[in-house]
Formats: sequence, C-alpha cells, structure tokens
Amino acid sequence: MTATGIISALIIGLIIGALGRLVVPGRQNIPIWLTMLIGVGAALLGTVIARAAGVSNTSGLDWTEIFIQVVLAAIGVALVVGVTGRRGVSRY
Repeated sequence: MTATGIISALIIGLIIGALGRLVVPGRQNIPIWLTMLIGVGAALLGTVIARAAGVSNTSGLDWTEIFIQVVLAAIGVALVVGVTGRRGVSRY
C-alpha cells in the first residue's frame, strides 16, 4: 500500500467513524484515534460485505456500501462504549 493509500484509508476511516459515532445516541467519551480505528475497520469490512453482496459496483456513489460501513461503525462505537463504560453523562 502506498502512502497515498494509507492517508486515504485514514481519512475515509475518520469520516466513517465520525458518521457511525453520530448515529449512536448519547455522548461517547472515546478518543478520536479509537473512533478512526473503528471507522477504518468498518470501512474495510463494509467494502468486503458490499462486494460479497454484489452492491459495490454501481455508477456514481455506492450509497449501499456507505450505508453498510456507517452501520458497522455505529455498531463498533456502541460495542466499545458498552465494553469500556465510557459513555458521557447527559445533563438533560
């Protein structure tokens, strides 16, 4: 993998992780590096699942693939928050 590929994977992972984090209700007190790691894993796994399901090769944006990746990232964030117990206290 080239340096450009690594940087692209990190940026995509950060975006997918942030979107997954937004989907999970409440405040999550997990570090940004963990969000990015979850996002990279969700992006890779989501791509594999989308290719296996045959929905990754469409013209334009692959909305189904992005949806799968965001759902996986949300599940990953929820699991990490549940396991570590680092959920923020809501003031409302």
